[in-house]
Amino acid sequence: MTAILERISTLSLSGQQFCRLPKLLEDGFPKMPCTVKESDVPQLFREPYIQAGYRPTGQDWRYYFFSLFQKHNEVVNVWTHLLAALAVLLRFSTFAEAEELSLEVHSLPLFVFVLSSVTYLTCSLLAHLLQSKSEMSHYTFYFVDYVGVSIYQYGSALAHFYYSADQAWYDKFWLFFLPAAAFCGWLSCTGCCYAKYRYRRPYPIMRKVCQVLPAGLAFVLDISPVAHRVVVCHLEGCEEAAAWYHTFQILFFLISAYFFSCPVPEKYFPGSCDIVGHAHQIFHTFLAICTLSQQEAIFLDYKNRQDIFLRRHSPLAVVLSCGSFFGLVACSAATAHILQRRIKVELARKEN
Repeated sequence: MTAILERISTLSLSGQQFCRLPKLLEDGFPKMPCTVKESDVPQLFREPYIQAGYRPTGQDWRYYFFSLFQKHNEVVNVWTHLLAALAVLLRFSTFAEAEELSLEVHSLPLFVFVLSSVTYLTCSLLAHLLQSKSEMSHYTFYFVDYVGVSIYQYGSALAHFYYSADQAWYDKFWLFFLPAAAFCGWLSCTGCCYAKYRYRRPYPIMRKVCQVLPAGLAFVLDISPVAHRVVVCHLEGCEEAAAWYHTFQILFFLISAYFFSCPVPEKYFPGSCDIVGHAHQIFHTFLAICTLSQQEAIFLDYKNRQDIFLRRHSPLAVVLSCGSFFGLVACSAATAHILQRRIKVELARKEN
């Protein structure tokens, strides 16, 4: 992939700059407009300390899809989550074949978790790939991204609750954990969508507060069964492979959260991290690794703790809680749609 991006060159036709792809790709691809500087795109699309590598707005949809193979400041964000989604599916396929997995009550939360993981990764890569077309596209695809995040949060909560929780934690929190996780997932989506709708660049600190606080609350709640188990396991001399994967999951998420919140290193090297190395790319990378670690831990818990699952949970309760996953999808999508319509009205008013 790096070799392809580095071989891109430039030519000029009728005064417009185009980027030439490698010969192998040229015949099947349209001519690709070159990336532009931050001064050449509306302020909505500009990122702090990122000075170049922006894709021009107003191009055909085909250009933005094919920009998957172009060198620009979003391409690493796209590829990290595209590769992670493929890795999640490949690993699940291998696990399902080895375990002769079928869709039954015991495996239902596992299927929901994998679905939620692939959904959030896909929504994220589509947002970063397609948001540059127009202001309306920018808002729409990022709202889709936030819906994907809420879906993943609740899918994680289901898997942690059914496969990973220790008995001491379960006895205290089993009654309200999943309803609270569903509410926090919706609240996370609402906070992110509202922050995107309400605040304009340069963003005030309240935007980050609206995004980080609900998402942080959802994370603390969703990870609580795993965190309790990890602490107890390590205090007793941890020998469980699953507990170590859960430990890595927590560590990688905390690292990713830092880079989501802080524009490092581009803050200290403006213009030097435009294509590769800025904070959101690092955030994506660690979040992808976090998801893969989490998936491995849940697979181990699914395989090794089936007797605990069968002792605790009735089939009806499992079906109802997994069914509520789709209720959360509907509520989050409806919230995003309402705010998207308000954005559409505001943009139409601004054009008139």
